[in-house]
Amino acid sequence: MINKYLPNIKNGSSSSFFLMAGPCAIEGEEIAMRIAEKIVTITDKYSIPYIFKGSYRKANRSKGNSFTGIGDEKALKILEKIGKTFGVPTVTDIHESQEAAMAAAYVDVLQIPAFLCRQTDLLNAAAETGKVVNIKKGQFLSAESMKFAVEKVQDAGNEKVILTDRGNTFGYQDLIVDYRGFPVMKSFNVPTVMDCTHSLQQPNQSSGVTGGKPELIETIAKAAIAVGADGLFIETHPDPANAKSDGANMLHLDLLDGLLEKLMKIKQAVI
Repeated sequence: MINKYLPNIKNGSSSSFFLMAGPCAIEGEEIAMRIAEKIVTITDKYSIPYIFKGSYRKANRSKGNSFTGIGDEKALKILEKIGKTFGVPTVTDIHESQEAAMAAAYVDVLQIPAFLCRQTDLLNAAAETGKVVNIKKGQFLSAESMKFAVEKVQDAGNEKVILTDRGNTFGYQDLIVDYRGFPVMKSFNVPTVMDCTHSLQQPNQSSGVTGGKPELIETIAKAAIAVGADGLFIETHPDPANAKSDGANMLHLDLLDGLLEKLMKIKQAVI
């Protein structure tokens, strides 16, 4: 279904799952281009449809002095350059209604953050751009309730909706994935995605820096493919320990090839 939304996506005729991957935030042109080039090479190797992910600005931060971005226009232009250079679609978050048209001028997919998935004006603004809209399921919502978010976008005249699960709140400082949600969300006739990295976050740490369990990314991803997720969302970085955002739960870029090789075998087994 993703190739219907993005007809020019590379490897779109493949029966594989699709991948949204890249750094949490755009930290600079050189590193973003380097990450994109490596992921494109790997996904071409396995014929996996690929969408480059990078946030042009981080609005949801624990502390006031946390990294938020390098400047909106500068980061969006880097996303645009990546799309044109490597021939891949790009996705970025938006946080307020007025950002939708601005970001849509540079990227192919607008992502609605989990905490904002009920914001009607934001969903409508994203829908009205005509871009694909990826809605992250709120940590506080059931899979069933996401049908209303889908309907808001569709009622605004846009049928190109993706739903991404990123786990549910489990206590104050942990998340858990309920895989029963995937058949529910698939029943809405939209592509479903597992966010394999944010679902392993450990928010609300006393340090003010979100923690995570990246050693479980493979477990989350394998289970998602096994239950029929259409795509995977993975934040990755060549040096997670020094990444400027969400380094604690990102996959080291050097591990991506081996992970995708295993996931492709699972996909073939469950087709």
